Amino acid sequence: MVGSERTVVWFRRDLRIDDNPALAAAARDGSVLPVFIWCPVDEGQFYPGRCSRWWLKQSLPHLSKSLESLGCPLVLILAEDSTLAALLKCIDSVGATKLVYNHLYDPISLLRDDKIKKELLALGISVESFNGDLLYEPWEVYDDNGYAFTTFNMYWEKCMKLPVEISPSLAPWRLVPIPGAENVHSCPIDDLCLESNKDEESSNALLRRAWSPGWHNAEKILEEFVCHGLLEYAKHGMKVGGTTTSLLSPYLHFGEVSIRKVYQLVRMQQIKLENEGRYETEESVYFFLRSIGLREYSRYLCFNFPFTHERSLLGNLKHYPWRVDEDRFKLWRQGMTGYPLVDAGMRELWATGWTHNRIRVIVSSFAVKFLLIPWKWGMKYFWDVLLDADLENDILGWQYISGSLPDGHELSRLDNPEVQGQKYDPDGEYVRTWIPELARMPTEWIHHPWDAPGCILEVAGVELGFNYPKPIIEIHMARDCLDDAISTMWQLDTAAKLAELNGEVVEDNLSNIKCFDIPKVVLKEASPSALPVDQRVPYASSKNDNVKLTELKDSNKHIICVDVIRSSKIEGESSVANSSISRKRSSSDTAFHVPSCSSSAEVHSKNQDHCGSLVGSSRYLLQEAGKNYADEVEDNSSADSGTSISRPSKRPA
Repeated sequence: MVGSERTVVWFRRDLRIDDNPALAAAARDGSVLPVFIWCPVDEGQFYPGRCSRWWLKQSLPHLSKSLESLGCPLVLILAEDSTLAALLKCIDSVGATKLVYNHLYDPISLLRDDKIKKELLALGISVESFNGDLLYEPWEVYDDNGYAFTTFNMYWEKCMKLPVEISPSLAPWRLVPIPGAENVHSCPIDDLCLESNKDEESSNALLRRAWSPGWHNAEKILEEFVCHGLLEYAKHGMKVGGTTTSLLSPYLHFGEVSIRKVYQLVRMQQIKLENEGRYETEESVYFFLRSIGLREYSRYLCFNFPFTHERSLLGNLKHYPWRVDEDRFKLWRQGMTGYPLVDAGMRELWATGWTHNRIRVIVSSFAVKFLLIPWKWGMKYFWDVLLDADLENDILGWQYISGSLPDGHELSRLDNPEVQGQKYDPDGEYVRTWIPELARMPTEWIHHPWDAPGCILEVAGVELGFNYPKPIIEIHMARDCLDDAISTMWQLDTAAKLAELNGEVVEDNLSNIKCFDIPKVVLKEASPSALPVDQRVPYASSKNDNVKLTELKDSNKHIICVDVIRSSKIEGESSVANSSISRKRSSSDTAFHVPSCSSSAEVHSKNQDHCGSLVGSSRYLLQEAGKNYADEVEDNSSADSGTSISRPSKRPA
């Protein structure tokens, strides 16, 4: 029997009707008002890019039509002040008694949701939230000592030992509209200004040829992949051209398909094929489920370490001398580095908002290892241009590739783009597709045209330095610069730790000086069974709350202690996520300063050498700034992306 609640269903990145726990609960409890609120002010620094906003513009009408068929069309609201103000106006207009929504885990959303929840509860409005995005909630997975995992393999191994709760939240058969819903003004989709000008509309026309947003289309893509693409999934990591991935990442980001449904269908297909004696999919299923695990881990990392969108997980990386060079950053963005595979990837990214995950690994590695560009610059650029831009995946990917995670790429690892090209684009077709200047280059020289004889270049119509750039930096020079930067990092890190010890250096603390600083989160939970599911979501605590998050210094280890008594929360005081974020990019030194995509201003530094300008630890904290790396939620944590040009890193003795 339908209840008597008047419930506002707040849609965010859960644009579907099937397996939507918040919508299902609202339908059971009584009458419903589904709303989507677009508030550019709340988006702040992470205002979605052109391609991502295009997807949202196509998906919302698809969802609205589905909800209308069930009895309640979607209300679209453009909020000029805040999401909270818009929600309060909706609730007041219809006399709603309850708000429901599905969880988000990035630090920006957590802080916003916290404010909304507390304000509504104070006004006597019931608030309930659900898990509509993950297999496992972040606060459900800790090691035997109650610490949060800081390596993916250990995290996913623990997850695979936990039971998977398959949601019974089927699509409701019908929805009962809230009386007075006509009092809430729903604006046309165009009034949300998701396409800000005619130039964006023209550019987005190309996207319609390749993509069909919407939850119903997501289910078609999923079915096609499970029935056909899954069989070859393990082999696709070696191909960077063509349709070689599941193509589910934008659908997953916007919640047009449930991750639980993806997991269930893949496992059912695996069981079906094994019953038929076909075991060739075993490797593919393993890698695909592992890629789902990486997506889970990205949320887990942001939840437990909410500062990771602004600084590296490893503490010593705060002393890394990133190179602040806007000119090189611009050449990297434009695909003009002189390394064909890197340039092809960046041009495809700009033109389509999409690249294969392997290309994302290659171009991001080149940015941070060859050019020493701050990883947050690259992270923010990916956020701005990717069709499937996802903040949590973005953070995980760039921290992984820049050596900022305990299990990430080694900081000293330098992959050769020429070797990567021969491995992942052996025929050179991918490069020829996106770099027409090299279309006539023989395959033998396509990935290293600088070595080609002059007669070959002349016949191919290539003039290095004129119609195609010479390498932005020689490989051996990049190796030297990287080694020098690592040496500088360790020297600064050691000096900082010695300063904390006030000169008292003994054998017991020398080991701490020479180690990476890996933060820890410990969860001490009392009576977890008494916690309502929706109350386990963290949000900022006050001095009177029963849950506190504190930072402790113990033997030079950074420990975050979370005591859970009645509800699980995260205190924002220690996280820069709590700071106000403006969409306007200031030219002054800020934690989020990223060079504008149209900027070519020169940056000068007092620290000039053959590697260019290097930023010391103090300026790093001020000037360093930031997909979506795990585009297809593909696995990239173990496979090499090419021959590594290695040399022992210089560390203090």
